[in-house]
Amino acid sequence: MTSALTLAEQVRSGTVSATEIVERHLAAIDESDGAVHAFLTVLHDAARRQAAEVDRLVAAGQDPGPLAGVPVGLKDNLCTRGVPTTCSSLILDGWCPPYDATVVQRLRAAGAVAVGKTNLDEFAMGSSTENSAFGPTRNPYAADRVPGGSSGGSAAAVSAGLVPLALGSDTGGSIRQPAALCGVVGMKPTYGTVSRYGLIAFASSLDQIGPFSTTVADAAALFEVMAGHDPLDSTSLNRPAPRSMGSLDDGVDGLRVGLPRELIDGVAPEVAARVAQAAEVLDAAGATVTECSIPELSYGLSAYYLLAPAEASSNLSRYDGVRYGLRVDGDDVEAMMRATREAGFGAEVKRRIMLGTYALSAGYYDAYYGQAQKVRTLIINAFDHAYRNADVLLGATTPTTAFPLGDKVDDPMAMYLSDVCTVPSNLAGHPAISIPFGTDAAGLPIGVQVLASALCEPLVFRVATVLESAAPPVTAPALAAATWSAP
Repeated sequence: MTSALTLAEQVRSGTVSATEIVERHLAAIDESDGAVHAFLTVLHDAARRQAAEVDRLVAAGQDPGPLAGVPVGLKDNLCTRGVPTTCSSLILDGWCPPYDATVVQRLRAAGAVAVGKTNLDEFAMGSSTENSAFGPTRNPYAADRVPGGSSGGSAAAVSAGLVPLALGSDTGGSIRQPAALCGVVGMKPTYGTVSRYGLIAFASSLDQIGPFSTTVADAAALFEVMAGHDPLDSTSLNRPAPRSMGSLDDGVDGLRVGLPRELIDGVAPEVAARVAQAAEVLDAAGATVTECSIPELSYGLSAYYLLAPAEASSNLSRYDGVRYGLRVDGDDVEAMMRATREAGFGAEVKRRIMLGTYALSAGYYDAYYGQAQKVRTLIINAFDHAYRNADVLLGATTPTTAFPLGDKVDDPMAMYLSDVCTVPSNLAGHPAISIPFGTDAAGLPIGVQVLASALCEPLVFRVATVLESAAPPVTAPALAAATWSAP
């Protein structure tokens, strides 16, 4: 697939039209998505109108923006005015928001064309996109494997060539983990650099919106379009967002790279071997690679699965059958709410609501939620200490490659372990990126992860660019669509 930046340049120069590009991708979705199920809603008419507007601006000699005419998939927990936004939950089935998320507005202003809403684990709770009320998404590399989650639809859409760019949300690894399993680039920004206004909340102190793409440069460009202060988001950083495009090719000469044992020990041997190979690439490019240990990272998963469910318990209390979404009638208000939530929420969402409610309950708050917050502080402090001796950290993105559909559905603890390498960055609010770096013996993609301190996105993208240039070759996905190729 041609990169998003190349497509945008072709549109801006008049080499091809936005309409032609969008039609090609809509046709690919219609023809090929049945085997993947990356999309829940395809916006044929709206996408065509947006593309026609981009072409009108080009014809008038105006610049439509840095992503002119580029098709983008939107995770279906991003509010899109007048378009069903379900969070893959029956409780929001058919609900159409009256406003756009800030990131959706910024994409439109940059000339990008939203072509559809992508599948996800219900309310972004999961690591396989099997928890969707509307059916699972399949990994484009192997139809019997999961694409990861919760942003599995967005990752699979990019991997399968249905769109060159997509947006996901990352609460505990929900961008980076599916990116690794689907062989694409996925990046979680610093908390507060991208507005969460219009992102339907799972865990508000952890959620962050980020890009999926086929190249590091495309991810950096999409990040720059989205990033920046938003007065509608009280957690948005009131400062200029980091700019990365100008330093992508600065290399890693002289950089200090830490290799934490906690992000390598316990992962599959083939994954660990790719991390070691990535470390060799950085060493050969002039970086100093040093093994290190951050013991506090081993507590991240336990803390996360107390904090995130606790926040979810609070955030999802709004779905009560009164104001919007599903309503199941009952004899009184209490019966109506109970019936609505019983019918509307899936098993995993119910499990996390109950875990979170328990952790917040009187008598247990200090022992569970309060203790988890203390562990979170320990992890933040441990990262700060590590970054005194390293500019970036390198490790595995996930412990394994894509596992079979249904393999972990009945074992929540095994499913949760898929996030063990990614949750620390969410707890600290730091940026991190997953880059495709070869495959296992079965041809399934492996991702390696680069982590850095807050607001160090330019550094993350620089390191990722070096790794991308030296990554082992990967064959095209089995379920890849024939979409746009450069003329």
